[in-house]
Amino acid sequence: MNMAKLSIKGLIESALNLGRTLDSDYAPLQQFFVVMEHCLKHGLKTKKTFLGQNKSFWGALELVEKLTPEAGEITASVKDLPGLKTPLGRGRAWLRLALMQKKLSDYMKTIINRKDLLSEFYEPNALMMEEEGAVIAGLLVGLNVIDANLCMKGEDLDSQVGVIDFSMYLKDGGHSSKSAEGDGQITAILDQKNYVEELNRHLSASVNNLQAKVDALEKSNTKLTEELAVANNRIITLQEDVERVKEESSYQLESRKAVRSDSAADGQALGETRKQLKEETLLRLDVEKELEVQIGMKQEMELSMKMLEKDICEKQDALVELRQQLEDLRAINQQLIHKSQSADASSKQKSEVVARLEEKINQMSGTVKQLETRCKQAERERDLALEANRLFKQEFGDKIESLQDEVEQLRKHRSNLEHQLRKERRSEHHLTAASRQSRTSQKERKHPENTPKKQCKNCGGVFCESCVSKELPLPSSILPETVCTTCYSHLLQQYASTPT
Repeated sequence: MNMAKLSIKGLIESALNLGRTLDSDYAPLQQFFVVMEHCLKHGLKTKKTFLGQNKSFWGALELVEKLTPEAGEITASVKDLPGLKTPLGRGRAWLRLALMQKKLSDYMKTIINRKDLLSEFYEPNALMMEEEGAVIAGLLVGLNVIDANLCMKGEDLDSQVGVIDFSMYLKDGGHSSKSAEGDGQITAILDQKNYVEELNRHLSASVNNLQAKVDALEKSNTKLTEELAVANNRIITLQEDVERVKEESSYQLESRKAVRSDSAADGQALGETRKQLKEETLLRLDVEKELEVQIGMKQEMELSMKMLEKDICEKQDALVELRQQLEDLRAINQQLIHKSQSADASSKQKSEVVARLEEKINQMSGTVKQLETRCKQAERERDLALEANRLFKQEFGDKIESLQDEVEQLRKHRSNLEHQLRKERRSEHHLTAASRQSRTSQKERKHPENTPKKQCKNCGGVFCESCVSKELPLPSSILPETVCTTCYSHLLQQYASTPT
């Protein structure tokens, strides 16, 4: 029941995450069919035959056709499929077709509701007869959202081994276990696998021995049957001889009576007749004894035949049980093989990871060695540079300080010379401007009417053009085009007081 819940839930989640139509190779879908097969086999009644036990759920699934006419198409398709020789294969094909038709839950509800019909195929404590069967039918409703496209023509459904892979439903609790524990588990799994293989070999040998014994018993049975037929034929012939002797004795008695009535002189013939009668009587007694012996032998043979049939039935039951144990052991062996394969794959992955980590560690160690070499070389170069700097300072320190003092004195001297030069230039400009102004004023006094009048761009006053010389010691960015003498002297003083 729990495995059915896990299988249906896992199938729905994986199919929705996959987002496409499922096919026959999809592992969760295969496990779902295996779990459903186990659920349908639970509590199934077995029919014993001379060849063994017949245990199949195909008969229960055939009831759906009688209860739901829609299922007749699936049943007819299953019967028409080539290659299906066993009822188990037909049942597996029916489950796949019902899932593709999205009617599996409806069909299961239909047959579960008719427990009076299911009681012919299942025990009272079977899963399909209890309430859990209705729960499973309800869980199957969720499978209607799944689209499946299963091809069954080339698939061998008769000889498939239904083994539940529990590793698909076990959650991984992390990789916190140590490698030693993992190796111990792998060793234990391998030991279990070897033990199961050895047990499988012993069981195969015992099965072969039992099969040989069954063959020998069958041969002896055929021989005893032939001997019994011969004995029956002999008994029949003896009975016929007894009847013939009885008829002859009665005939002789009648003839003797006739002889007595005819004459008493025939004493010699009567004696002979009596002798013959005695002989016939002894012969009859012998025949009756032999008949009794043959009847006893027949009874003993019938008893031995019954005991032999009983022994054969017991041996067949034991053989069926051994085959079932062999199938279980094969399933366990398959599980152990899967576990060992997964363990080998995980160990290979771990060894590959370890190899990559070792390679990275070697590369990092080489890089660290190179860095250490470079660091030592850089430290040596730094020590050499410090030593050279110390020697350079020790050798040229006093000279550098004296040269710096001389450079500072030269800078001060240059600044003083530049200041003096600036003052001399200013004084020369003042003298030149004053001489030019005096000459223009004299000319204006001599010819005041010829001097053109201009307006000062700075103060707006009217003055003569000769009042200002054209060779002015001021830049054009400060001096306007035409200024009077007063404004020029004022601008000249401002320019002289500016440090730049």
